[in-house]
Amino acid sequence: MHEFSVAQSLLDRVEREAQARGATAVLRIELRLGAASGIEVDLLRSAWELVSAGSCCRHANLDVITVPVRWRCPRCACEPASGAVLRCPECGVPARLVEGDELVLQRLEMDVPTPREVIPCVKPVDAATPR
Repeated sequence: MHEFSVAQSLLDRVEREAQARGATAVLRIELRLGAASGIEVDLLRSAWELVSAGSCCRHANLDVITVPVRWRCPRCACEPASGAVLRCPECGVPARLVEGDELVLQRLEMDVPTPREVIPCVKPVDAATPR
Protein backbone atom coordinates (compact mmCIF):
# COMPACT_ATOMS: atom_id res chain seq x y z
CA MET A 1 0.00 0.00 0.00
CA HIS A 2 1.73 3.15 -1.20
CA GLU A 3 -0.58 5.25 0.98
CA PHE A 4 1.73 4.43 3.89
CA SER A 5 4.75 5.98 2.14
CA VAL A 6 2.61 8.98 1.13
CA ALA A 7 1.53 9.40 4.78
CA GLN A 8 5.16 9.14 5.96
CA SER A 9 6.29 11.74 3.41
CA LEU A 10 3.44 14.01 4.47
CA LEU A 11 4.43 13.66 8.12
CA ASP A 12 8.07 14.47 7.32
CA ARG A 13 7.03 17.62 5.45
CA VAL A 14 4.56 18.78 8.11
CA GLU A 15 7.08 18.20 10.90
CA ARG A 16 9.68 20.29 9.03
CA GLU A 17 7.16 23.12 8.66
CA ALA A 18 6.15 22.88 12.32
CA GLN A 19 9.76 22.86 13.51
CA ALA A 20 10.64 25.86 11.32
CA ARG A 21 7.88 27.85 13.02
CA GLY A 22 8.48 26.63 16.57
CA ALA A 23 5.06 24.93 16.72
CA THR A 24 4.20 22.79 19.70
CA ALA A 25 1.44 20.92 17.88
CA VAL A 26 -0.20 20.61 14.48
CA LEU A 27 -3.96 20.99 14.75
CA ARG A 28 -5.20 20.58 11.16
CA ILE A 29 -3.81 19.47 7.83
CA GLU A 30 -5.66 20.20 4.61
CA LEU A 31 -4.82 18.23 1.46
CA ARG A 32 -6.07 18.60 -2.10
CA LEU A 33 -6.20 15.10 -3.52
CA GLY A 34 -7.02 14.46 -7.16
CA ALA A 35 -9.51 11.73 -8.00
CA ALA A 36 -6.94 10.33 -10.48
CA SER A 37 -4.01 10.45 -8.04
CA GLY A 38 -4.24 6.73 -7.34
CA ILE A 39 -4.51 7.35 -3.59
CA GLU A 40 -7.38 5.85 -1.61
CA VAL A 41 -8.56 8.39 0.96
CA ASP A 42 -9.58 5.78 3.56
CA LEU A 43 -6.23 3.99 3.29
CA LEU A 44 -4.38 7.30 3.53
CA ARG A 45 -6.31 8.18 6.70
CA SER A 46 -5.49 4.78 8.26
CA ALA A 47 -1.82 5.13 7.35
CA TRP A 48 -1.81 8.69 8.72
CA GLU A 49 -3.05 7.49 12.11
CA LEU A 50 -0.19 4.98 12.28
CA VAL A 51 2.66 7.27 11.19
CA SER A 52 1.53 10.34 13.15
CA ALA A 53 1.19 8.54 16.50
CA GLY A 54 3.74 10.00 18.90
CA SER A 55 4.48 13.02 16.71
CA CYS A 56 3.44 16.66 16.97
CA CYS A 57 0.68 15.73 14.49
CA ARG A 58 -0.91 12.98 16.58
CA HIS A 59 -4.08 15.00 17.26
CA ALA A 60 -4.24 16.80 13.89
CA ASN A 61 -7.38 16.55 11.79
CA LEU A 62 -6.53 15.34 8.31
CA ASP A 63 -8.98 17.09 5.96
CA VAL A 64 -8.93 15.81 2.40
CA ILE A 65 -10.52 17.83 -0.39
CA THR A 66 -11.13 15.60 -3.39
CA VAL A 67 -10.50 17.31 -6.71
CA PRO A 68 -12.44 15.93 -9.69
CA VAL A 69 -10.68 15.00 -12.94
CA ARG A 70 -10.83 17.63 -15.70
CA TRP A 71 -9.61 17.33 -19.27
CA ARG A 72 -9.18 20.20 -21.75
CA CYS A 73 -8.33 20.59 -25.39
CA PRO A 74 -4.90 22.25 -25.71
CA ARG A 75 -5.98 23.94 -28.95
CA CYS A 76 -9.39 25.47 -28.24
CA ALA A 77 -9.76 24.93 -24.44
CA CYS A 78 -13.00 22.97 -24.87
CA GLU A 79 -13.57 20.42 -22.07
CA PRO A 80 -14.98 17.00 -22.96
CA ALA A 81 -17.91 15.86 -20.84
CA SER A 82 -17.19 13.47 -17.98
CA GLY A 83 -17.04 9.92 -19.28
CA ALA A 84 -16.73 11.01 -22.92
CA VAL A 85 -13.93 10.08 -25.31
CA LEU A 86 -10.84 12.09 -24.39
CA ARG A 87 -10.81 14.06 -27.62
CA CYS A 88 -12.07 17.55 -28.14
CA PRO A 89 -15.69 17.44 -29.31
CA GLU A 90 -15.04 20.59 -31.40
CA CYS A 91 -11.71 20.01 -33.15
CA GLY A 92 -10.82 16.36 -32.42
CA VAL A 93 -7.47 17.05 -30.73
CA PRO A 94 -6.61 14.68 -27.84
CA ALA A 95 -7.52 16.29 -24.51
CA ARG A 96 -4.97 16.86 -21.77
CA LEU A 97 -5.42 16.34 -18.06
CA VAL A 98 -5.55 19.75 -16.35
CA GLU A 99 -6.74 18.81 -12.87
CA GLY A 100 -7.38 15.74 -10.79
CA ASP A 101 -4.02 14.02 -10.37
CA GLU A 102 -2.59 16.28 -7.68
CA LEU A 103 -1.58 15.76 -4.07
CA VAL A 104 -1.11 19.21 -2.53
CA LEU A 105 -0.47 20.17 1.07
CA GLN A 106 -2.76 23.17 0.97
CA ARG A 107 -2.98 24.38 4.56
CA LEU A 108 -1.58 23.74 8.04
CA GLU A 109 -2.93 24.98 11.33
CA MET A 110 -0.40 24.88 14.14
CA ASP A 111 -0.20 25.83 17.77
CA VAL A 112 2.64 28.35 17.83
CA PRO A 113 3.43 30.02 21.13
CA THR A 114 3.54 33.80 21.02
CA PRO A 115 6.75 35.41 22.19
CA ARG A 116 6.57 36.83 25.67
CA GLU A 117 6.06 40.52 25.83
CA VAL A 118 9.26 42.38 26.43
CA ILE A 119 9.12 43.94 29.87
CA PRO A 120 11.76 46.58 30.44
CA CYS A 121 14.06 45.90 33.34
CA VAL A 122 13.28 48.12 36.29
CA LYS A 123 15.92 48.51 38.93
CA PRO A 124 14.45 47.36 42.24
CA VAL A 125 14.08 50.10 44.81
CA ASP A 126 16.03 49.41 47.97
CA ALA A 127 14.15 50.50 51.08
CA ALA A 128 17.40 51.65 52.68
CA THR A 129 18.29 53.91 49.79
CA PRO A 130 17.01 57.46 50.20
CA ARG A 131 14.83 58.72 47.39
